[in-house]
Amino acid sequence: MTVDQPNTFEKDPDAVLDFGVNWTPWLNGDTIINSVWDVPSGITGSSSSHNGKITTIWLSGGEDKKSYSLTNHITTAAGREDDRTIIILGRPK
Repeated sequence: MTVDQPNTFEKDPDAVLDFGVNWTPWLNGDTIINSVWDVPSGITGSSSSHNGKITTIWLSGGEDKKSYSLTNHITTAAGREDDRTIIILGRPK
């Protein structure tokens, strides 16, 4: 699941899914060279990646009815830096 803007997603605690941010409109031709995700305790980020325009993180765990804010910080080839936050809501099984 990829978003163009900060957004909220539901996730079953048993699911292992990829979530991401599409930075293309904001980049205006620039390219992502570094992407770091801030993942709160209670949910697990197993790996992250980027293709120069879209950042992705794989998530597992979490608890029913809990909310998790994950922030993605990027740096571009031109030296720009910015953050986007996505919200993951633990969905009851």
